[in-house]
Amino acid sequence: MSVDRVATNSQTNYMLTQIGKANAKLQQSEMQVSSGKVSDTYAGYGDKTAALEGARAAAQKSQAYQANTNLAVTQTDLQDTQLTTLSGLASQLKTAVTSAIGNSDGTSLLTTADGLFQQAAAILNSTDANGNYLYGGSVTDKPPFTATKLSDLAPAASPPATLPAISSFFQNDTTKKSVQVGDGQTETIGVLASDIGTTLMTSLQSLYNLAVAQTGTDTYNGTLTTAQTNSLSTQVLPTATTASAKLDSATALNGDTYTSLKSSVTSQQTINTMYSGFVSDIEQVDMPTALTNLSTNQTALQAVLTVTSKLNNLSLLNYIPSQ
Repeated sequence: MSVDRVATNSQTNYMLTQIGKANAKLQQSEMQVSSGKVSDTYAGYGDKTAALEGARAAAQKSQAYQANTNLAVTQTDLQDTQLTTLSGLASQLKTAVTSAIGNSDGTSLLTTADGLFQQAAAILNSTDANGNYLYGGSVTDKPPFTATKLSDLAPAASPPATLPAISSFFQNDTTKKSVQVGDGQTETIGVLASDIGTTLMTSLQSLYNLAVAQTGTDTYNGTLTTAQTNSLSTQVLPTATTASAKLDSATALNGDTYTSLKSSVTSQQTINTMYSGFVSDIEQVDMPTALTNLSTNQTALQAVLTVTSKLNNLSLLNYIPSQ
């Protein structure tokens, strides 16, 4: 007769099942230690899966808002520099006209005006890093201000009543750029060329028309007559003063927008940190515990393998005395 092993088939199957379980636990522990995550599948998170994905989606949304708002901060910062410069140009015009009136001397007044025009026109037609015009509203592919020289504003021999409307030199639309900085929160950041340039260009147009357009030569370059100083006082200085005040207000408003945007960035950073923390709390494994589990599961697998090996090697022959 044959002598069978002590271990039965059912015992062997049981031990194989235990080996499978121990190996699965070891693989899970190894994955957690190597990745730092609780699981690499949704099943591993159980009823926390919905909370994990909700927090992850919220964190990603706040990151998107933060990126958009940072771009808006960059634009408003650039606008602040340019609006401050433009306000300064209006102030310089006001000062130059006031000085000419007070001294009855218009020497170089038109030269100053021409330089101010060129600087102002360059600002009105500024572009961003992508070549899009900043002050054109939704019209970003063509310059919002079309006059290229001071004389364009008041063609020679044009009677005052037929001077070109300043509005005809602006081709921006009325759509101001805005950015979404949060759920249900939108911030208007766009500035229109016509809003910041019309009054200043009107003042420059009046000055050029008085000095040159009627005669073709600069009649204000030198000592001014009473009529000329009166014309400057009534036709140029008021609009120069208004232009300076309006540009100061536009600069202040842009500054308020900048401050609001910076606050939004901070808020989105806080929200992102909060939700990223939620994700980390659910997703990240406690490393000391994971290392302990890894060691325990390695020991458990080795133990079950050893027991199984010994059971498989047992035989009644081992217990029959030799003859």
